[in-house]
Amino acid sequence: MIARMITFSLLILFLLLIDYYVYQAVINVSKDLSDVWRTTARLAFWLPTILSISIILWWTFGDPYRFGPGFRNWAVTGIVGIYFSKLFAVLFLFIDDLQRGIRWIVENFKKEDKAIPGESISRSEFLSKTALIAAAIPLGTMTYGILSGAHDYRIKRVSLRLPNLPKSFDGMQIGHISDIHSGSFFNKTAVKGGVEMLMNEKPDAIFFTGDLVNNESEEVKEYINIFDKLKAPLGVYSVTGNHDYGDYKSWSSVEAKRRNFSDLIAAHKQMNFDLLMNENRTIELGGEKISIIGIENWGGGRFAKYGKMDVAHRGAEEAAVKLLLSHDPSHWDAQVRKDYQDIDLMFSGHTHGFQFGVEIGDFKWSPSQYAYKQWAGLYTEGKQHLYVNRGFGYLGYPGRIGMPPELTIVELKRA
Repeated sequence: MIARMITFSLLILFLLLIDYYVYQAVINVSKDLSDVWRTTARLAFWLPTILSISIILWWTFGDPYRFGPGFRNWAVTGIVGIYFSKLFAVLFLFIDDLQRGIRWIVENFKKEDKAIPGESISRSEFLSKTALIAAAIPLGTMTYGILSGAHDYRIKRVSLRLPNLPKSFDGMQIGHISDIHSGSFFNKTAVKGGVEMLMNEKPDAIFFTGDLVNNESEEVKEYINIFDKLKAPLGVYSVTGNHDYGDYKSWSSVEAKRRNFSDLIAAHKQMNFDLLMNENRTIELGGEKISIIGIENWGGGRFAKYGKMDVAHRGAEEAAVKLLLSHDPSHWDAQVRKDYQDIDLMFSGHTHGFQFGVEIGDFKWSPSQYAYKQWAGLYTEGKQHLYVNRGFGYLGYPGRIGMPPELTIVELKRA
């Protein structure tokens, strides 16, 4: 409790220092307003601060899960968005204070033309206004990313030639969807539209590569009758992601966590997803076969390694082409490319493309690339391929900026 109190106090002190610094610009810009508008502007500035501190207080000493995952997402997004924006204002104000400080030093140490006693160097109104505008830009961008970017579904098309692909599968189209994160959704109609977009492509098979929920299986309940519309002639196959196990929540008991995961598996069945838990399936067309292999989450670094590749691969050795569903793309370099070189194509998600980035033509950038070598799109090493889906949903920040939610169509062709 003492540690929590110290952490809470330091955090609040830091936020108040930011607020006080930016408030000086508000005072400067509002000084020529009428009494009513000046008072309104200055009081309005402190309202988000009071609300933020109240939420942090409740979060620190109360139950952060009491009001559900939606409230937590919006609360965190609001606080981060407000103070991230204010840091931009602080940068401009610091530049202003720096030049004022330099001028003060120069004027006080000049031998001639010293400053008039009692005269102060006023804060630049121009830079104060610039600072507030600078704060408004990231806040406006984040708001736009929520209102416009969160459900701006895009179809990504990839054509891939595989040398061993049986003739019967030439031209096979696979719909790939990942990272649904149903606990974050706030627009059910838009989600339904995304599912309809994928179904309009009429894929031969559909792959879902994990993270159906954020933490709890109940998050997906009201979306089951939407995602059960995902259907394909050759089947809908799925695997689990790191968020599906409830590892990021404190459970009342081991049994409660086990029951949650059991309910999540049941949700896959209700949606008619063929959940591959370290196992494989054979698809046959015209007497020819390929293998679909799926493992539980296996991630590099700190992420849990529930997957058992040796078990999942067993029995698929003779398949002409092997397609692997594995949530985390770090699995490709860490294990697949080293020990399972007969895997032709691996499907992943997990990164979300950080829900932020820039993609223009062949150029793409995102903070995600500093954490993952393979983070979005198609990668090829030798005869093996990896496709990383940018995600259907979102986590934490309920929006996307420059990295729209993705529905992928992968066409397999004979080399």
